Amino acid sequence: MFRITSIAALAAAGCLFSLPANAQEGESQCGDVSIAQMNWASAEVITEVAKFLLEQGYGCNVSLVKSDTIPAMTSVAENGEPDIVTDLWPNSAGEAYDKLVDAGTLVPLADVLDPGGTEGWWIPTALAEEHPELTTIEGIMENPELVGNRFNNCPDGWGCRVVSDNLIRALDLESSGIEVFNHGSGETLASSMGSAVTDGEPWFGYYWGPTVPLGKYDMTQVKLGEYDEEKAANLQNPNAENPEVSEFTAAPILTAATADFVDSNPEETEFFRKMTIKTDIMSALLAWQDDNSATAEEVAVHYLTENPDEWQGWLSDTARENLSELLQQ
Repeated sequence: MFRITSIAALAAAGCLFSLPANAQEGESQCGDVSIAQMNWASAEVITEVAKFLLEQGYGCNVSLVKSDTIPAMTSVAENGEPDIVTDLWPNSAGEAYDKLVDAGTLVPLADVLDPGGTEGWWIPTALAEEHPELTTIEGIMENPELVGNRFNNCPDGWGCRVVSDNLIRALDLESSGIEVFNHGSGETLASSMGSAVTDGEPWFGYYWGPTVPLGKYDMTQVKLGEYDEEKAANLQNPNAENPEVSEFTAAPILTAATADFVDSNPEETEFFRKMTIKTDIMSALLAWQDDNSATAEEVAVHYLTENPDEWQGWLSDTARENLSELLQQ
């Protein structure tokens, strides 16, 4: 069987259906839909899957808007768009997200990843086995040379940067002799972990899952202390006053939509309420992507062709009929 590598090829390979007549003539069934596409791998895959199903099943005209957590929240607040924000980590968005929800501007629809995401500060498991004392933050601060005297921090603009910066202040981490290295991109953060683990060198820093690095490299989470909801909430706010240490907790990862979209697009809203991917399936997709040097679009095609039993349950009867030929593959 030949390998289909693009959404266009999937649609053109005889695998699909005939769209409703007005969609064939270029008239969208649901209108224009804008989706924020966050700049990390799982979000790119999710939005490519959603784009295909909305366009081919519901007749939408979908645009993907490159964004990030805080810029997406700002855009919704100021411009009322994009319509959909998915792979959204509310605990990283902090008060910006809460204010939009409280105002009724943004409506949470579903956990797009089940059971959600993992966040934390990590060291290689090999290092943890050699030096068990490094599995706590106290042990690391007492032995900074064993982690290379460096903490690998999130890039500027990421929600996790706010939390980690506040934790660094709460711990007074730099007083222990640990340099905080603020990465310029997610790529350099990931590659620093990968090269360190591959070379058997120490590494200490923030990371999250589902991601290729946490799937590919054996890492151990550093215990920061007990989880405290109030302290954790304060850590999510930029320039929080008197931040205190709290452990990370399992993070919900959501799809949310503007209230205008929910009111105007009930059928498509119901699709997003049902669109949920298991976290372990996403990790497997990201590993496949890495092994095959695949684009997000290619991963979406791989998911769609390999998992029809999973995503057909998200669809309306009409959309399922439109996609019936693909479901029979």
